[in-house]
Amino acid sequence: MANDNPRSTAQVAGHPIHPMLVPFPIAFLVGALITDIVYWRTAEMQWANFSVWLITGGLLFAAVAAMAGLIDFFGDRRIRQLRPMWIHGIGNGVAVVLAIINAFVHSRDAYTSVVPTGLVLSALVVLILLVTGWNGWEMVYRHRVGVAPEDRR
Repeated sequence: MANDNPRSTAQVAGHPIHPMLVPFPIAFLVGALITDIVYWRTAEMQWANFSVWLITGGLLFAAVAAMAGLIDFFGDRRIRQLRPMWIHGIGNGVAVVLAIINAFVHSRDAYTSVVPTGLVLSALVVLILLVTGWNGWEMVYRHRVGVAPEDRR
């Protein structure tokens, strides 16, 4: 049976790399929102430190996940034809730009780094990730990007 699904070209032993990596930046950036909220409510400086560490970790993992995603994007033209891919890709790009700005904002003194600008930026990033995550899963579950033909039910 020929594989008529758009294929993931960044893979290890037939397993797409991009979906394995995306949970990490999501967890880090959601964690930064949580630690921003805790700092806002407690004014304990260590929570602001946690936030900047989580944002930095999120950006590092996002860069690696983006590389795998771009390999898939350029590896199969059918992926580039999917509307959810464009929402996913552009939205994640916007989220990364906002997270970079947020990392610089968080490098200031603790209170001014979190309240209100850092907290708002963290919340915007998480809201964008909800939309881009939805579209990423739509590519897998609806358009079967990277799904091997033997996985069909």
